[in-house]
Amino acid sequence: MTITGEIRSSKRRSGPPRLKITSLEVLCGILVLALLFQSRLVDLLDVPKLRTASTVFVAICVQAMPFLVLGVLISGAIAAFVPASALRRLLPSKTALAVPVAGVAGIALPGCECASVPVARRLMQQGVAPAVALTFLLAAPAVNPIVLVSTAVAFNDAPMMVVARFVGSLLTAMVMGWLWVRFGKMEWIAERALARMADHTGRSKWAVFAESSRHDLVDAGGFLVLGGLFAAVFKTFVPTAWMQTLGGQIVLGVIVMAFLAVILALCSEADAFVAVAFSALPLLPRLVFLVVGPAVDVKLIALQAGAFGKSFAFRFAPATFVVAILCAVVSGVVLL
Repeated sequence: MTITGEIRSSKRRSGPPRLKITSLEVLCGILVLALLFQSRLVDLLDVPKLRTASTVFVAICVQAMPFLVLGVLISGAIAAFVPASALRRLLPSKTALAVPVAGVAGIALPGCECASVPVARRLMQQGVAPAVALTFLLAAPAVNPIVLVSTAVAFNDAPMMVVARFVGSLLTAMVMGWLWVRFGKMEWIAERALARMADHTGRSKWAVFAESSRHDLVDAGGFLVLGGLFAAVFKTFVPTAWMQTLGGQIVLGVIVMAFLAVILALCSEADAFVAVAFSALPLLPRLVFLVVGPAVDVKLIALQAGAFGKSFAFRFAPATFVVAILCAVVSGVVLL
């Protein structure tokens, strides 16, 4: 390249920065428009069904938010202050025996689905058997005290729902761990999952805590809003006859709620408040929704593909989906 060409290229690079529109600018624009046309929007939305839907939506979000915030704070504290090696020191040397220990450890080390994926990868990088790390990945977001308390609050008229959810979720995690011991292959896991380790050296633990909490809150809060919106629309606009038909066909109800759990991708600290809104359905399909959601959803599949590779995710996710449904059904039939 000639000197003149280099000068022109330098000028192009040093020119005024392009205006980049992000989601924040879009949100601000929507809020400004809403304020400008507030009176027209009020008249347009002053419909009985919309008022009912908004009431359901606000109720779901208000009830779920304290549990979501508490869960995010604990998850951030674990990421910052609890080393991944703490679990490894408690594990038996035999993998088959370490699987249930890792499942029960999810009670003491709670975290959301998003946080459990990097923790599981960190455990593998520190020499923990994949079956054990994957058991913890499935158990931590589903059997921790925050999830169980939120479920108890949401289903205050059905206390056995808490027990059934705990048993179904823990059983799902352990069965998947044992299946990996029997059939899993290391070549299914991407090399980067074993070679790279998240390192916070040189960073303040409080900075890591604040960053992890902020990330999890924004991510989980967004999914909570989407889930609350869907539940409100579903409860308000779907004809009651449809729900009665679905409620009368248990098998169809189980399948539909399992796929809804995968698609909605709710945070486990808040999903019980969405599930309770499907009041026309029996408890069993709603239990399937609560067990499947924290184990496999579109968000988790993407995270697992990024952390462990597509070859792993495309095998692990479908198997987890089937196992979670079966474990939830067994738990529900016995306990509900």
